[in-house]
Amino acid sequence: MGSLRSADIKSPEHQEPAEQTLTLDQMTPRQIVQELDKHVIGQDKAKRAVAVALRNRIRRQKLDPELAEEVQPKNIIMIGSTGVGKTEIARRLAKLANSPFIKVEASKFTEVGYVGRDVESIIRDLADVAAEMVRQEKAALVEPKAEKIAEDRILDLLLPRLRKSSRANRPTFAKDKLRQARERLRRQFREGKLNDRLVEIEVPDRSFPSFEIVSSQGIEEMDINLKDFLPGLFGSRTRKRKMRADEAFEFLISEEESKLIDMDQVTREALERVEESGIVFLDEIDKIAGRESGHGPEVSREGVQRDILPIIEGTTVNTRFGMVRTDHILFIAAGAFHVSKPSDLIPELQGRFPIRVEMKSLTEEDFIRILKEPRNALIKQYAALMDTEGVRLQFTHDAVREIAHFASIVNETTENIGARRLHTIMEALLEQLSFEGSDLPQKEVIIDAQYVRQQLSGIVKNQDLSRYIL
Repeated sequence: MGSLRSADIKSPEHQEPAEQTLTLDQMTPRQIVQELDKHVIGQDKAKRAVAVALRNRIRRQKLDPELAEEVQPKNIIMIGSTGVGKTEIARRLAKLANSPFIKVEASKFTEVGYVGRDVESIIRDLADVAAEMVRQEKAALVEPKAEKIAEDRILDLLLPRLRKSSRANRPTFAKDKLRQARERLRRQFREGKLNDRLVEIEVPDRSFPSFEIVSSQGIEEMDINLKDFLPGLFGSRTRKRKMRADEAFEFLISEEESKLIDMDQVTREALERVEESGIVFLDEIDKIAGRESGHGPEVSREGVQRDILPIIEGTTVNTRFGMVRTDHILFIAAGAFHVSKPSDLIPELQGRFPIRVEMKSLTEEDFIRILKEPRNALIKQYAALMDTEGVRLQFTHDAVREIAHFASIVNETTENIGARRLHTIMEALLEQLSFEGSDLPQKEVIIDAQYVRQQLSGIVKNQDLSRYIL
């Protein structure tokens, strides 16, 4: 069989350039699923469920405010073992919707009051994510203006302007000469010829004394910045620092963006975005499934469920940006449920997850598609990495099938970790090439089935060794 470059391994739908111009508001559930298909293989039921949940959120926003307030989010429980795509579906959905997204593990809260975290920290962290998202969007809008101001400041450092007090006394030809010199310097700077020049700029002095305020919630929940309460004690201290012109330029752009961005507007938009489009992925929910039966672990698990319940039902959480209502945040829970089952959750919590989706275990054919089809397919990633060394890596079709076969065998004979097994297989397969890549005399490398068997068969046959290596 002839060789095939990894970059050429695409499904028919990916051979055409992406021309997705539809906004999220215009996308039907079918189109949302098609977008998810570009990144996640299989799991059609789960994709349909999250697509409907996302579309219902858009539909709710078109209702009368009085009725919209009563429509609850279509929270989802995904049931499936590790590595089948639960997290990836949720993460890609959030990216598609441009929604604030956070992944938390329910087991993190099993010892609340001892070493765990307050469940409200989920919403506080989500608010932080939303604020940073909005800030970056605003920064992109003001970036051209910030760059122009920063460039002028750099030129002032490289060639100071005439002092205002002496400008009037300068002859016109001197002013014109200075202006020409400045524009010549601007061209040189834009061409990168002045990057190595040192300039001195003022930077904030970060050497503040540190304080710790301990409360029953824990330090990370206090969200107190002492400088905000006692600004006169510290002031806005700065210090002078010398740095390369290109480094100073980046610093000054960031500084000017901060001045141009209205942080009050950022805060308002961030809070609105959390409340209207936030997505929380609650992983390992099966680890807290259990009823109170009089002994420690069970009590702890049910306690966590009862702590999480108000957040999902709808409550108001105080964050450092303001109060956040959680009534319309979309919660996607996930768990393997090997030992427990969804019905082991307390009834109140079960009722808040109306959609249940069982994820399918991945087959060998799924592995082949995962290796070839997604935009971020593993084979494409490794080919791109090796291409930086000048090595053109090519995979034959039978090599891809053999890799998938080995991954399937190891999952069956050891622990089934789903598609994550492909990462370990690929690392073991290409370890030698990755190590010797820059020194290889032959820059065209073809990976065929024979090479795959040669590299992996010994490890896979030795069960004890495969447990540690793969």
